[in-house]
Amino acid sequence: MTSSCKTSEPWRVGVLFSQSGYMSVIEETQLRGTLTAIDEINDSGGINGRPIEPIIYDPGSDSRNYGLLAKKLMVEDGCSTIFGCYTSSSRKAVLPVVERLNGLLWYPTLYEGFEFSSNVIYTGATPNQNSVQLCRILMELYGTRFYFVGSDYIYPRESNRIMRELIRNNGGSVVGESYVRLGADRNSFVPIMREIRQLQPDVIFSTVVGNTTTYLYQAYADLGIDPRVMPIASLTTTEAEIRAMGYDVGDGHLTAASYFQGVGNDRNATFIDRYKKRYGEDEPTNMCLEASYFQVNVFAKTLAETNSMDTSMIRQSVMGSEFDAPQGEVSINPVWGHADLWTRIGRANRSGQFDIVFESPSSVKADPYLIGYGRCLEYS
Repeated sequence: MTSSCKTSEPWRVGVLFSQSGYMSVIEETQLRGTLTAIDEINDSGGINGRPIEPIIYDPGSDSRNYGLLAKKLMVEDGCSTIFGCYTSSSRKAVLPVVERLNGLLWYPTLYEGFEFSSNVIYTGATPNQNSVQLCRILMELYGTRFYFVGSDYIYPRESNRIMRELIRNNGGSVVGESYVRLGADRNSFVPIMREIRQLQPDVIFSTVVGNTTTYLYQAYADLGIDPRVMPIASLTTTEAEIRAMGYDVGDGHLTAASYFQGVGNDRNATFIDRYKKRYGEDEPTNMCLEASYFQVNVFAKTLAETNSMDTSMIRQSVMGSEFDAPQGEVSINPVWGHADLWTRIGRANRSGQFDIVFESPSSVKADPYLIGYGRCLEYS
C-alpha cells in the first residue's frame, strides 16, 4: 500500500486495545496514549499534509478477538499498520495475521523476550531492561528467598523462568510459586496469601496482570504484612493499577519500568501536562501509556520520511530511529527491532506515584534473547 502521489486522504491505522474486560484497567490507558499522540500530530498538520485516522476496535480482553480484529483491520479496513496488544497471548494471536498479510504490529508492552518478527516493532521492555536490575536490587535490599505469583498465561510463566534463573544463579531460591487465571477474583488469593504467610519469603515477585492485580495487593494488605520487610515487586504494576487498588494499599511496593510519571525532565513535564488537560488532573500516566505514545511518534517520523504505508519501507526506515520520549531518548535497535529503553525501579508512595530508587544513566540496549548475560544469567 503506497501513497506517493499527491492526496489529502488520511493515513489509516488500526488500534487494538481492550476498553472492556479484565485488561481494560491498563489497555484503556494505552489507547489514550495512542490517541494523544495521533491528535498532537494531526493538530500540527498531520504527516505530509495528511491526517492520521485511527480505526479502533475493542477486543474485550479476549485473545482470540485480537487475531480476528487484526485480520478485519488489514483485509476490510485497509490498515497495514496496527498499534495494539498488552498480553503476550494477544500479541501471539495477531502475529500470524500480520506475518501472513505483511502488516506491521507496534507492540507497546513489556514482555518475556525470546521473540523476533520482521512484522513487529517491540517498544516495551525486555527482561534485560527490567528483570535483571530488579533482581539485583531486591536481593541487595531484602534477601534471597522469593515467592512467585502470576497470571496463568505465557508472559508470567516465561518471565518467572527467567527470574528463577537469575535468582538461583546468584545465590537465591524460589520457595513457592502460584498462578491464578486471567480475570481471577479476590478470593483466588486467599490460599496463596496463607501459603506466603507460612513460608515467609523475603520478596513476593508478581507477574499478575490486569484488574486482578488489585486483588493481589488488597489480599496482601488484609494480612497486615509490612512492605518494608516483605514487599511485592513487579514488572507489571503501574500507576494505573495502584490507583485502582488504593494508594494506601500500593504504598511501599516496587515496580521495574522504563518510565514512571515522576521522571524528571522537561519532555515528560510537557507530556504529563497535555495528558492531564485532556483526561483530567487525577489521571496518572504509566509506562504502557508512555510507550504507546512514543511509538506513534516514531511511526509518524518514519512515515514522513517514506511517505508510504508499505510495511517493508517503514520497517527498513524505522531501524535506528531515535525519539525524545517522556522517559528520555529512545531508539529502535536495528538488530532486533526492539526499543532501547531506560531501566528504572520505583517504590510506590501514598500519593499513588513511584519514588525512583534506581535509574540507568542512559537507555539500555534491547537484548531480547539475553545474549549478553551468558547461559547462567548471572548479573554480576
